[in-house]
Amino acid sequence: MTRSTRRTLQVTGMGVAALLALSACSSDDSADASTPSDPSASSSSSSAPKLSGTVTVFAAASLKESFTTLGKEFEQAHPGTKVTFNFAGSDSLAASITGGAPADVFASASPKTMKIVTDAKGNATEPATFVRNQLEIATLPGNPDKIASLKDLTKSGLKVVLCDKTVPCGAAAQKALDASKLKLTPVSYEQDVKAALTKVELKEADAAVVYKTDVHAAGDKVEGVEFPESADAVNDYPIALLKDSKNTETAKAFIALVQSAEGQKVLTEAGFLQP
Repeated sequence: MTRSTRRTLQVTGMGVAALLALSACSSDDSADASTPSDPSASSSSSSAPKLSGTVTVFAAASLKESFTTLGKEFEQAHPGTKVTFNFAGSDSLAASITGGAPADVFASASPKTMKIVTDAKGNATEPATFVRNQLEIATLPGNPDKIASLKDLTKSGLKVVLCDKTVPCGAAAQKALDASKLKLTPVSYEQDVKAALTKVELKEADAAVVYKTDVHAAGDKVEGVEFPESADAVNDYPIALLKDSKNTETAKAFIALVQSAEGQKVLTEAGFLQP
């Protein structure tokens, strides 16, 4: 075969190939217009590994309702996972973690209690504030004692309950009282905010200084009274992955859900403030 003949065949072949390519493009365009692409086809190679196993979350008592909701959402989104919770006063949780209690995530009601954990041999990754919470007075339904201010809690004969001063809600309440130059002797100091609220729900106390989120969660069992001094005693809530976690990737994914728009929606609907 001569060189000119080979060149003619090459040109002819290129022309046929171009026609075939145009035909294919036309066919693909019509298919694209009627059939959506499969997103999993392009992302399968870069998709995250399947999450599995149990994540143990130690969380402040005031997070009980919202975190329980998020835990269920997480399990539904990731079949094969389970989120278990330990809800209590942040100081008690910090003591348990530093004492060796197995946990993957710590969500505290104050930076101070989180610092107890992070200072213990670098026991956690860098914490991040995910919500804030403000105090409110919880009274009996209908507010029969006509409590309208923080000062009203000092009335003689009124049974008031506070969180213990070592607990974030108690420390915040004391800060508000100090700022107002008020002295209050409660009938009891409780170890977490839920215990303080329960005293009012059971009518064992006339009022308690708790978080807005707890008043919200209690529904018609109590009545909430806002007071301006609470704006000076707002608590930041940090969350951290514990370095001793046995299920790091799944724990990270739960923290990501808490910080996501979806997680923030659940938390703000419960009464928490944006960080």
